[in-house]
Amino acid sequence: MTQLLSLPMYDVQPADTLLVVDALRQLLAQQGIDGWNYVEPGDRLAHWKEPSLLLSQTCGYPLCALLPDAQVVGTFHYDAQGCRGYRYRSRLVVRQADAAKRLADFAGGRAVCNSEDSLSGFHTLRAEIAALKQNGRFFSSLLFSGGHSKSLQALQDNAADLAAIDTVSWALFSRHQPSLLQGLTTIGYTAELPGLPLITASGTSAAILRHMRKALTRLVSEPQWREVCAQLLISGFTATDRDDYEPVSVLAVPASAAAFPADKLSSSHPAL
Repeated sequence: MTQLLSLPMYDVQPADTLLVVDALRQLLAQQGIDGWNYVEPGDRLAHWKEPSLLLSQTCGYPLCALLPDAQVVGTFHYDAQGCRGYRYRSRLVVRQADAAKRLADFAGGRAVCNSEDSLSGFHTLRAEIAALKQNGRFFSSLLFSGGHSKSLQALQDNAADLAAIDTVSWALFSRHQPSLLQGLTTIGYTAELPGLPLITASGTSAAILRHMRKALTRLVSEPQWREVCAQLLISGFTATDRDDYEPVSVLAVPASAAAFPADKLSSSHPAL
């Protein structure tokens, strides 16, 4: 069975992702791990459940709510405003015309989120409005856009008033797709949470897990890979485990008090 590797979550500039994959191919081979295939999964959730999964990056919500058997390999650190160590936040993004407002001022407004399965775009926002809701609701409507870039476009098109965009995505868009940020600004941040976890299949041995962690540590610490990592804003690595994602598990409870039970939901093929 050929093992699979992917890095789908921050693939804003695919050529930069492939440079990291090539570095990992060399580093993993030096640890005796080779013969795997790099893939760009269409169905990410199905891919993350594959018994042949060697390494991938998922979101904290799927890890805690949908992938009970996946093993956590660790978490990258990112050089982006709002990140600290392996933790990150989301920006509360609005149009420039609303720059003086606070989150509470958007009661009755229109929210846009990338996906119902997203920690950074949906569940962190649920938590932020939990204490602000009135009569079981806060926003008048909620649009699922299918991706952070599409959420930003919805703000620019006046199809929504506020979005939660994770700080790493924002920084990568700023570098590679700055037009997505034109006319938009940040009025605050969500709570700090563990960043996007690197995972492997439940059947991956403890020895392979150790070797992968060693390769990932070398990736972020050895000078020859510094520029490769910098292209994806990667600045470090921590060998985290599921216990480190307990704060995410609290937000991953379905139909919690922080949900949008009374809002009108519309969807454009949500994606993780």
